[in-house]
Amino acid sequence: MAIKVHGPMMSPAVMRVVATLKEKDLDFELVPVNMQAGDHKKEPFISLNPFGQVPAFEDGDLKLFESRAITQYIAHTYADKGNQLLPNDPKKMAIMSVWMEVEAQKFDPIGSKLGFEIVIKPMLGMVTDDAVVAENEEKLGKLLDVYESRLKESKYLGGESFTLADLHHAPSLHYLSGSKVKSLFDARPHVSAWVADILARPAWSKTIELSKH
Repeated sequence: MAIKVHGPMMSPAVMRVVATLKEKDLDFELVPVNMQAGDHKKEPFISLNPFGQVPAFEDGDLKLFESRAITQYIAHTYADKGNQLLPNDPKKMAIMSVWMEVEAQKFDPIGSKLGFEIVIKPMLGMVTDDAVVAENEEKLGKLLDVYESRLKESKYLGGESFTLADLHHAPSLHYLSGSKVKSLFDARPHVSAWVADILARPAWSKTIELSKH
């Protein structure tokens, strides 16, 4: 099998790549990486990603890392497969790119901190830092106000069609929707409908199913 994704399914970045492959209905091999044992920091993994972070990705002789670069590669290379994740129009592509940047630069830092404190730490038997949670809940609320006004204008962030800009949010939305942070989504009707839509997609359900094995 040509396509390989290296990393554990509980990683949001791995989930992002797997969800894209599922949207495209592509076969791939999931290669486990034992992060508890530090396997992501040594060979052979380090030759796939010199920064020692998951995921690493292979498609034949092509090797990539950074989940958002990988999703774009998949969406462009396999444009004729599965669901279309990119707009055809250059202006719509530019708008999608703006919201992909918003996800990476603004949403993800907040979502990752909250996910770590509220979801990951309890799983690892660590104590949640309530001050960090409170600070980032406030930041997320302000950011979601911007999302709410955007989603009043169009069904999805990039326009009327689901694109990578929406998909990139799915892992954090999934983790946070199972926590008290869900109230921040619920308080904003357009955001709430958008979250429900993304997390109900068949490709996302298949991604979650894979993460349970």
